[in-house]
Amino acid sequence: MFTSSWQPPEPCLILPCSLSVSPVSPRYPGFWKMLTVATCTALLSCLQAQELQGHVSIILLGATGDLARKYLWQGLFQLYLDEAGKGHSFSFHGAALTAPKQGQQLMDKALETLSCPQDMAPSHCAELKDQFLRLSHYRQLKTAEDYQALSRDIEAQVQQEGLREAGRIFYFSVPPFAYADIARNINSSCRPGPGTWLRVVLEKPFGHDHSSAQQLATELGSFFQEEEMYRVDHYLGKQVVAQILPFRDQNRKAFDHLWSRHHVERVEIIMKETVDAEGRTSFYEEYGVIRDVLQNHLTEILTLVAMELPYNVSDVGAVLRHKLQAFRALRGLRRGSAVVGQYQAYSDQVRRELQKPDSFQSVTPTFAGVLVHIDNLRWEGIPFILMSGKALDERVGYVRVLFRNQAYCVQSERLWAAGQSQCLPRQVVFYIGHGDLGSPAVLVSRNLPRPTLPSDSWKEVEARPGLRLFGRPLSDFYTYIPVREQDAYSILISHIFHGRKDSFITTENLLASWHFWTPLLASLDREAPRRYPGGAENGHLLDFEFSGSQLSFSQQQLEQLVPGPGAAPMPGDFRALKATYRESPLILAWPEELIAKLASDIETMATRTVQRFGEFHLALSGGSSPVALLQQLALWHFGFPWAHTHLWLVDERCVLPTDPESNFWSLQAHLLQHIHVPYFNIHPMPVRLHQRLCAEEDQGSQLYAQEIATQVANSSFDLVLLGMGDDGHTASLFPQSPAGLDGEQLVVLTTSPAQPHQRMSLSLPLINRAKKVAVLVIGRMKHEITMLMSRVGQEPKKWPISGVLPTSGQLVWYMDYEAFLGW
Repeated sequence: MFTSSWQPPEPCLILPCSLSVSPVSPRYPGFWKMLTVATCTALLSCLQAQELQGHVSIILLGATGDLARKYLWQGLFQLYLDEAGKGHSFSFHGAALTAPKQGQQLMDKALETLSCPQDMAPSHCAELKDQFLRLSHYRQLKTAEDYQALSRDIEAQVQQEGLREAGRIFYFSVPPFAYADIARNINSSCRPGPGTWLRVVLEKPFGHDHSSAQQLATELGSFFQEEEMYRVDHYLGKQVVAQILPFRDQNRKAFDHLWSRHHVERVEIIMKETVDAEGRTSFYEEYGVIRDVLQNHLTEILTLVAMELPYNVSDVGAVLRHKLQAFRALRGLRRGSAVVGQYQAYSDQVRRELQKPDSFQSVTPTFAGVLVHIDNLRWEGIPFILMSGKALDERVGYVRVLFRNQAYCVQSERLWAAGQSQCLPRQVVFYIGHGDLGSPAVLVSRNLPRPTLPSDSWKEVEARPGLRLFGRPLSDFYTYIPVREQDAYSILISHIFHGRKDSFITTENLLASWHFWTPLLASLDREAPRRYPGGAENGHLLDFEFSGSQLSFSQQQLEQLVPGPGAAPMPGDFRALKATYRESPLILAWPEELIAKLASDIETMATRTVQRFGEFHLALSGGSSPVALLQQLALWHFGFPWAHTHLWLVDERCVLPTDPESNFWSLQAHLLQHIHVPYFNIHPMPVRLHQRLCAEEDQGSQLYAQEIATQVANSSFDLVLLGMGDDGHTASLFPQSPAGLDGEQLVVLTTSPAQPHQRMSLSLPLINRAKKVAVLVIGRMKHEITMLMSRVGQEPKKWPISGVLPTSGQLVWYMDYEAFLGW
């Protein structure tokens, strides 16, 4: 049986309640009697509150692994140092699949390295360490019976020592594939009773993409409540990262108006490593640098920098809601948003460690730079640069907010006030650690307001002579470092114990992050990364630059990677090709080049049409395929005649225009908010009339048809953009559904097999009146229908797309290689 860690609580100041208290004035004897009773009652409550806080059991699963040995046992020991004697008792259960004798030996070896803070007396440290070791025991947890036995032992200990059980913490320091079985056993056999809390702590990776993350979240959600789960991103426990929100809050008056697109030039969020992936290639081959670092650590930091500050940053719910809003404002990524690299020795390490053949060449990136934009009023147009990599020239992590500098100084630089001239760079740097500075710090340029940081935990330090950061001497900055450096895991374990959820990742935020990153990861699956030698020899090979939303390496690759025998062709092996498909022109290219070509063709046609007729009528389909095109038009085509362009919808879902499922919502998010189109040139489909959605009696389809007939000559659009579904549908015209495939109606209500089922769509006869129809087909998921359509004739009732054939206009297919060739 385990020994209790209960210590006598810090004493309340107590007067003997049986003694009479002589009042200062004899005039109010009843008052003094009441005061005495109230004082004794309050003091008794103080003692009872401390005694009743109860017993906490902490179960560390994977207690003999690397993470536990390096960080978690020390974090648990620090928790004990902080909380011993404050009213809780503890027991620590190291658990793993290893047999009891061997497991205890491995755990004892890990516990030998525990250390106390430097300012603690050695004798006191030895006493507390001895207590902690007596409270820590190993047990094998493999079966449901093992979990039942653990629960019985905890209950027996609590009963035997006359304690009240406060809660249980299960820390999952195990691979994610083991989560479901462990969660099932905890839920069925080791969940504490009523009135006792349960907290389960989960380590990344939390999935491989959005689908797998959703599946894992659903599994865990079947066993645990959201408030019981604490997903760890240890970067959120690093002292400087944890200071970002408090810094912004405490300096609202001085900095919040500067913290926006009006004053910020760019934001850099960086984590560089000198080590490579040797010994970890099995993990790295599955995840790569984007999943390992950018999708979690750097994205979490981005939200802390970019989110709107809640009125009260201590309100955990408000903080999490504002972080989710920041996620939802992130502009979608595409292939041109990133550059990737791989250090030259990596493939050799993979071949050696994973027994791959000599011809194997990995395309897993070990370096990535990504350009992120946030589509909201605060950050519109401001680049956020996220970068991480292995085998680089230094180990360092930082967040750098660089402000615009619009000053011009007449005098020469030697006469500028040291560090304070308005012509010097203005920046706020959250220096996470390592690098030339060697420690975590918050740095603020001296030509910005002097910041406020909590004096009990941060102290201002003088500049070290000769030390320079970002090209400037350290004396240019107000520099603050922690009074006492703390390990990230120690901080997070303390937050778990105290039930603080703001330092952890909710299910909603996790899925929002994967929703943001998954399309880019999919587009990079077969991208050949730039090879770099590693360390200082990298030179300028990995330098990159951005223009608009496009990121590219600054230097051309000097050495081309030659694919081995049987290696798949890479995007750079091809150029845009012209061919014929279904007896109509076909443009073939990789997605990025294809979108650029289509956008250029649309701009050319729009310019010529406006010059000739004064206006251009463009009808756009919904769905995911046009999103990249809309972004391309918004951010790269500054000469587009938007002022003379009318924008129409090809189809619409019967939902509110504020619903993300709405095609008009997508048009607004990805195009309209970035360009200047007269509001009277924008023509959304009237799916909502009289507080109803797509009701036949409201005649919304007839109203849209009348608007087209009034505005568009001969109801003939200049250009209609369509997609092709994997079932052969186009617009919202679906197989085996007669609506809109023939007849006189220009606009129809249809029913989709997928939710939301109700749709409004241009009819096939109206589409075929267009002067030009462009069909955009992207992705290997479209390969099967692409091949089928190449063999069939005009059978719109089976495949509505086969009925697209402009009466007197032109049909052009824009197709990527993945759809056409199935790669």
